[in-house]
Amino acid sequence: MAVCASENGSNGKLEFVLKVPFPTEREAGIALQSLSPDPEPRKGGITKNMDVSGQTLSVRWTADEARILRVSVSSFLDHLSLVMETLDAFGSPVSQ
Repeated sequence: MAVCASENGSNGKLEFVLKVPFPTEREAGIALQSLSPDPEPRKGGITKNMDVSGQTLSVRWTADEARILRVSVSSFLDHLSLVMETLDAFGSPVSQ
C-alpha cells in the first residue's frame, strides 16, 4: 500500500493519495464498485476521486482542512477493510 500526503502551496489545499494493490483486476474493480456509492457527507471542503488501473485501486482526496481530510480517510479505510475482509472470506471471484 503506497501513501502520499502533501500540501499544494498554490491553493493551500491538502492532498492525500492512497494506492491499494489487489491480487486481481477483478477484485480491484469489485472494491471500486463497493466503495464508490459512498459520497462525501459534506458538500464543500473535500473531494474524493477513485479509479482502478490494473490491479491497483487509487484514491485521491483534496481538502481544505486537515480535520475533514482525516475523518474522510479514516471512514474510507474502515469501509475498505470490510471490503477486503469480505473478498478474503468468500475467496477470489470467478470471472464472467
